[in-house]
Amino acid sequence: MSKNNGKGGKGEFEFPQPAKKQTFGEMIYSPQDGTFFGRTGKNWSQLLLFYTIFYIILAALFTICMQGLLSTISDTEPKWKLHDSLIGTNPGLGFRPLSEQTERGSVIEFDSKKPAESNYWIELIDDFLRDYNHTEGRDMKHCNFGQKNDPSDVCVVNIDTFGDCSKANSYGYKSNQPCIFLKLNKIYGWEPQVYEEAQKDMPDDLKNYINATKPEERKQVWVSCNGHLGKDKENFANIKYFPTQGFPNYYYPFLNQPGYLSPLVAVQFIAPPKGQMLDIECRAWAKNVIYSGSARDRMGSVTFQVVVD
Repeated sequence: MSKNNGKGGKGEFEFPQPAKKQTFGEMIYSPQDGTFFGRTGKNWSQLLLFYTIFYIILAALFTICMQGLLSTISDTEPKWKLHDSLIGTNPGLGFRPLSEQTERGSVIEFDSKKPAESNYWIELIDDFLRDYNHTEGRDMKHCNFGQKNDPSDVCVVNIDTFGDCSKANSYGYKSNQPCIFLKLNKIYGWEPQVYEEAQKDMPDDLKNYINATKPEERKQVWVSCNGHLGKDKENFANIKYFPTQGFPNYYYPFLNQPGYLSPLVAVQFIAPPKGQMLDIECRAWAKNVIYSGSARDRMGSVTFQVVVD
């Protein structure tokens, strides 16, 4: 039997030698290998040159892509309009004041004997109407029915025609006769197809209003408010609309005109029952405003609640 003397020989196993430990200074610069952080100066220059060329090419491709994209986008109008857009052609109906406190939801609740409560809603309306109160320096014109307007014209929304729903009257919140303001959502290029005759499914008060309106002034997107639930309908015998019961068609189409303001309809609820929640639905009426009262897919209308304590 042969002996292994540990000196190594033919066919004998040699154990690897442990790597030499480097100090922190040698990790930064090794005089023996001439490397900085494990790379020679030539390696670092090659790496730097590669990434410089790589990022220059990447930046150039990004610039070309962005320029190509921006060349298809207009600063004044959307690329996809009406039927081709995600918004579509059916404008939604909104209302103000709308509380920013999520726990209130769509409930307007106040007691006129408590100034803090009524002032809360008055301030919300003031904020909403701020742009309508400050139109100085804007290129606007007073439009009328039958008047031929250029599509680029911006028609004035005259808040002096809001009657009892004026700031001077505290929008009715000091006298328990609250006002809300209705507006249609803006859709670029949308024009209303109006009903110039009363329709069978319209509420009686709207039918009477349309029949009493001059034919030349019937070019409006009509609005009506009523009790959303059967128990609420009996409390809607006396409602006022300012300045008319609809949105005149001369405010349309919206073409992103500088200074454009959506038309408003102020709705005042006269003598609502105290301590009772009124569930209200307001609806817009036009041939191209699709209506759905479904809670999941509401269209062409809006619901909210009013509680006068």
